[in-house]
Amino acid sequence: MDSRFMQSMNRWISSSMSLGRKKELASPMSEFLGSITFLIIAWYGGKQIIVDQSLSPAGFLVFLGMFFQILPPAKTLSSSISNVQKGEASLKRVLEILDADVKIEEIAEPVSISTLQNTIEFRNIGFYYDKANLILKNFNLTIPKGKTVALVGQSGSGKTTIANLLARFYDVSEGDILIDGTDIKHLKLQEYRQLLGMVTQESVLFNDSVYNNILMGKPDATREEVIEAAKIANADSFITGLSEGYDTNIGDDGNKLSGGQKQRVSIARAVLKNPPIMILDEATSALDTESERFVQDALEKMMENRTSWLLPTGFQPSKRQTGL
Repeated sequence: MDSRFMQSMNRWISSSMSLGRKKELASPMSEFLGSITFLIIAWYGGKQIIVDQSLSPAGFLVFLGMFFQILPPAKTLSSSISNVQKGEASLKRVLEILDADVKIEEIAEPVSISTLQNTIEFRNIGFYYDKANLILKNFNLTIPKGKTVALVGQSGSGKTTIANLLARFYDVSEGDILIDGTDIKHLKLQEYRQLLGMVTQESVLFNDSVYNNILMGKPDATREEVIEAAKIANADSFITGLSEGYDTNIGDDGNKLSGGQKQRVSIARAVLKNPPIMILDEATSALDTESERFVQDALEKMMENRTSWLLPTGFQPSKRQTGL
């Protein structure tokens, strides 16, 4: 391992030094060649004026002026061509992602849905990106309304994948996911996702105020409801300590907050939405022990009479809630 690492590093250092030398030599070489070209032009022009008398001094000066006007753009063009070639390799990879067929399509006449009536059922579902490497195979599970299911397994065993399939971020490769007997592929996607609340290990926050990030869970909520949701998520204490309280901008992806603070804002958003189906994917993994205890108590109260799907690390649902 050390030998392979050193070989790789030596190749990288050698390539970097070679590129650096060429980059540093480019400007001096360009100036040198420009000077040589100017000397040749001056010699040839002088010969035409003095010896052959085929060129007038005024005409020669006009030619020199045009030459010096063209030279800087020509140098810029050469560096632009180099930059375009470097960007072309990255562009190919970006286009592969942009052209990837990952759009979730609705059927022509989807079924409307407003709430969960009875059950969520996973029926013989399978999922894979290519058939040679199966991620899920023949997974079956029925979750009655109002029950909490905790799915526990090794890292990479497919827990988060199942949650993403339930939220229809991907479509199953085999089998069906049924909501009250109706395949989720036949439901109106926007209405179906309105039934879901999801808190993931990696918090999804936006470059906006704390208040607006929480408000996304329920855009028509009052300020009092937002503050109450933050209190339930044990987030109010740190939010009020920010420079502008709930109106503080938290930066791109919430980078002005710590990991635990970001997770509590995400939980507050889910609490505010108060959906009939709650998906918690390691939702308390970034919290300290004391905050985790408070948040777990709040989540247990929130999940009463609600269908919940837990992918826990430290979350321990009570016996009366656990369906699996």
